[in-house]
Amino acid sequence: MRSRLSRRRFLNFTAAGLSAMTMPAVARAQTAVQPPSKPFKPDEYSVTAPVSIEVNARPLPAFDTRDRSHVRFGSLEYRSGLILTSAFRGFGGLSGIRLDAKGERFIAISDKGSWFTGRIVYKGREMTGLEDVEASPMLGPDGKPITSRSWYDSESIALDGSFVYIGLERANQVLRFDFSKGFTRASGEVVPMPPAVRKLPNNKGLEALVWVPKGQPLAGTLIAISERGLDANGNIIAFLVGGKKPGQFSVRRTDNFDVSDAVLLPSGDLLLLERKFSWLGGIGIRIRRVALASLVPGALIDGPAIFNADLGDEIDNMEGIDAHVTPEGDTVLTLVSDDNFSPIQRNLLLQFTLVE
Repeated sequence: MRSRLSRRRFLNFTAAGLSAMTMPAVARAQTAVQPPSKPFKPDEYSVTAPVSIEVNARPLPAFDTRDRSHVRFGSLEYRSGLILTSAFRGFGGLSGIRLDAKGERFIAISDKGSWFTGRIVYKGREMTGLEDVEASPMLGPDGKPITSRSWYDSESIALDGSFVYIGLERANQVLRFDFSKGFTRASGEVVPMPPAVRKLPNNKGLEALVWVPKGQPLAGTLIAISERGLDANGNIIAFLVGGKKPGQFSVRRTDNFDVSDAVLLPSGDLLLLERKFSWLGGIGIRIRRVALASLVPGALIDGPAIFNADLGDEIDNMEGIDAHVTPEGDTVLTLVSDDNFSPIQRNLLLQFTLVE
């Protein structure tokens, strides 16, 4: 009963909201703004200096709240999940995550301009907790926290070796950090983006970033997808930045879903994590699979849904997705949610096996 009540309250909250590692090497999961006119005052949830924190994890033994024996959901099979909490006030708002090749070390970002790094602990195939967690502020080109420029809504993350790309939604900017120069203490530099990026809605702007590695179509390209920046036909605006064929393309928008993240599979397909809200239908989560080769300038891309979930499942405001392959050959998808620093929402960490 407590779980159902929480979901109903979460639904009401979301309606309002939607309207208005310390590790030696970077994980390889995919292998001009004016300063504020008044003195900067840190947000109450901003991380102002690096600090080690403790994160508590409560297991989610089942994904389907209506049938605990249900483990297959479309092309995904539920592995395990955690509800994450911390006494550290700045923990939360998780909007993107990237893991190392083992699915252990992680780099996560908060929409308050913060890094969270650490390690996922497993017992067998199930996640049991987080260790070695550190919170630190993202630093801008001047070496100061990006929040001092009123750059919040760090919503998307992509990795290219030691380089980490971060998309800032409201500013419609992308920053690149070289983690070989101080890890999370590195300063970000502004990445030149197509002029059309600056025209995206400031609260529906860049929401997903994917770096295409060598050996894949579009190698050396940064894929940048908006949440709900729409073209003349009502489809979602996206960009191919750099690479051999830069340009703009669109993602077919159906059933009122918006993009919240994306990840490139080892197979070369792109997975789009999407979410929607309606008063009648409530909250919905979907994952679509798209052939990477279909992403060309001027294209309208689409693909089948391989996963759907609603408030009958253990979901929240799901905003991040990544993939890794286990020693056994399983492709594991990791999803993370943004609790918006609300006491009636949750930071969830979920894992599924992709059943090809």
